[in-house]
Amino acid sequence: MTKTKDSFTVNSGADEDTIDPKEVPWWTSSRLGLAVLGFFGFVNLYALRFNLSVAIVCMVNGTAIRLKSKEEANQFNKTNSAPSNQYFESSCGLISADRNSTVIPEFEDGDIVWEKTTQGLILGAFFWGYLATQIPGGWLAVKFGGKRVIGLSMALCSLCTFLTPIAAQTGYVFLMIIRIILGIASGTVFPAMHTVWGKWAPPLERSKLTAFTYAGGQAAIVITFPIASLLCKYGFAGGWPSIFYILGIVNTIWVVLWMLLTSDSPEGHKRISHIEKLYIRQSLKNTAHKEEGKDLKVPWKNIMTSLPVYAIVISNVACDWGGYTLLTNIPTYMKEVLKLDITSNGFYSALPYIGFWGVINIAGISADFTQKHLSTTATRKLFDISGKVIPALLLIGLGYLDCTMKGLAIALLTLGVSLSGLQYSGFLINHMDIAPAFAGILFGITNAAGAITGFISPAVVGLITEENQSQSEWQVVFYIAAAIYLGSALFYLIFGSGQLQKWAMEEKTIEVEELNKLEDKTGNFKNKDMENA
Repeated sequence: MTKTKDSFTVNSGADEDTIDPKEVPWWTSSRLGLAVLGFFGFVNLYALRFNLSVAIVCMVNGTAIRLKSKEEANQFNKTNSAPSNQYFESSCGLISADRNSTVIPEFEDGDIVWEKTTQGLILGAFFWGYLATQIPGGWLAVKFGGKRVIGLSMALCSLCTFLTPIAAQTGYVFLMIIRIILGIASGTVFPAMHTVWGKWAPPLERSKLTAFTYAGGQAAIVITFPIASLLCKYGFAGGWPSIFYILGIVNTIWVVLWMLLTSDSPEGHKRISHIEKLYIRQSLKNTAHKEEGKDLKVPWKNIMTSLPVYAIVISNVACDWGGYTLLTNIPTYMKEVLKLDITSNGFYSALPYIGFWGVINIAGISADFTQKHLSTTATRKLFDISGKVIPALLLIGLGYLDCTMKGLAIALLTLGVSLSGLQYSGFLINHMDIAPAFAGILFGITNAAGAITGFISPAVVGLITEENQSQSEWQVVFYIAAAIYLGSALFYLIFGSGQLQKWAMEEKTIEVEELNKLEDKTGNFKNKDMENA
């Protein structure tokens, strides 16, 4: 059977088994280029996902919502007649302006009236769609290639973002539909990217490459929160609509670059060096998967009965509960409990994710180094459990602070969110350890379970904080998140694994099988020649 040069190489002048990783380019490599472009892709993905968390603070007329209660209306009248800062339970002012601590006409309100429960439904609607495409997204990426799946999905995200202002002004049901479609498109990106890295990332570079790529999500929050806050106040088209128009344009530009510059695997890349291609092929030769479009034989039974897979599932659920609880509600928490105005809110809301972004990248490099001295299993458990237990304890402490201790509250929140980034070198890349060939599908399964918390968590927070938005109510929110973190850490400690599973070694590419046969034949021919000689 004839094979192209890119399919496999036998005695091509460079012995695949003796390639020294130190001789393989890094700073000019195609895999680093993929990581950089992927990083900006996740900047866009998260910016489009969470822009509404900031925008909703200036979209909604909080005063009108409070006035729906007769008792609050009476209190409002008293406050207007004698502005004595009596409306809120606490006497705290704001960090940068204390006018928001009383309900007076100067309060910067939007023109949309949505109850807290409605806001929770809107913020959670994204995750209904996000949940639906996790497993299909991984399967599609394995079958048709991660490049196409990511490109088309991100293009649809841009369209939904452009339509968001129109939907919000039309009605919350229309907005929920748009957010669900946005979730459907976004849900395929993570498993598709996992599939791409399953073909591109050498095992000893896996942590830092994937950590850098996915850290784009945290960088997005750092950028989006303050910029969105400024656009709320100074943007065009009425302020908050400009958030969605600008982010939609930026993402569209990225989609074009992604489709032009990337490939599904090293074999299909136009600018990769020969030695880098051989290096990646050698490091992944025992776990390569069939090329796109071929019939797939996914070991579903083994996957569904694997305790290491369930350890990742539980860890993913806990991570997402904590992450979504904080990510979708930090601006609201800082407004209602810490009494921050919209400008300060955007800046302080971004602080935790500056730390998160830094920890993710440091942890990725540290995990690759640690893996040289400890087993993969020990490395994953160390980083994953640390990224849950420490933040859990900090969240419990945060629950006891109110607006009289703003600085300490912001410090604990920043530290807790930052250190949760250690998980990115734990469970998040564990799929590629136990089953690289099915990493995208596994990620789809585990992230689908985690995505359920995306619409449950905002709804639960909305119900808990609906009455008073008080410090004691938020204390309950933090207690729940901490309990989930600690429980999952224990489960992962017992059942987590970093070893390649037997059922994941069953699938090999036609190229690898034929390569082995040809090497055997070549060896036999050489032996016969020596005997004849």
